[in-house]
Amino acid sequence: MTYRQTVFITGNSSGIGLGLTREYLSRDCEVYGTSRRGCPLEHEHLRNVCCDLADFDTVSPALQSLLGGMDILHLVVLNAGVLGDIRELHETPMEEVRRVMDINLWSYKVVMDWLHDSGIPVGQVVFISSGAAVNSNKGWNGYALSKAALNMMAQLYVHDFPDTHIAAFAPGLVHTQMQDDIRDHVDSSRFPSMQVLKDAIGTELMPEPNEAGRLLADAFERLPRYPSGSFLDIRSMQ
Repeated sequence: MTYRQTVFITGNSSGIGLGLTREYLSRDCEVYGTSRRGCPLEHEHLRNVCCDLADFDTVSPALQSLLGGMDILHLVVLNAGVLGDIRELHETPMEEVRRVMDINLWSYKVVMDWLHDSGIPVGQVVFISSGAAVNSNKGWNGYALSKAALNMMAQLYVHDFPDTHIAAFAPGLVHTQMQDDIRDHVDSSRFPSMQVLKDAIGTELMPEPNEAGRLLADAFERLPRYPSGSFLDIRSMQ
């Protein structure tokens, strides 16, 4: 009997998560996904459950219904996230920072803790991070803070998952709805890093989600060459 690789992806209703879902289905994997809105794909090797990861009390039951009883998860991609408002830090309300941190950081902890307690062997975990974790561009605020903390979370979970390779991974620029929102609503004269994003749209520097899914899946295979807990950026990987 041939056993398919099993892949679990959060935030697979659009953007990077949807692109990865398509890519792994094309590679004959069994794909499991969660998202708030629901994945638009239908496939015999795809199972999904709708779940708002920021509603922490509902996450464990949703994961149990989706993944409970599995023999192994070869790959987990924790991808769900939000950008939050682009504005100066002193203008950013605490409730906005909390919202972004809940989704981009603490929901990852809820999922990782469930995986740990479930006893399901996990081969590899990829936290989708960002270059914003290290470049301190003006305006990114809650998003940058959440991704910087996520990088440390990846390092800390190495102690809890000694048999699992964990990496925080910056996927580079990908043309998603998030990028379109930035282009349409943020003044690049106030926030200069926005112009880099605007200039990249429609170029090879910002691939569409399906192409990004292929590039990222290939990159994920190379991550175990690096120490578990590493932060890596697709733009600088060998």
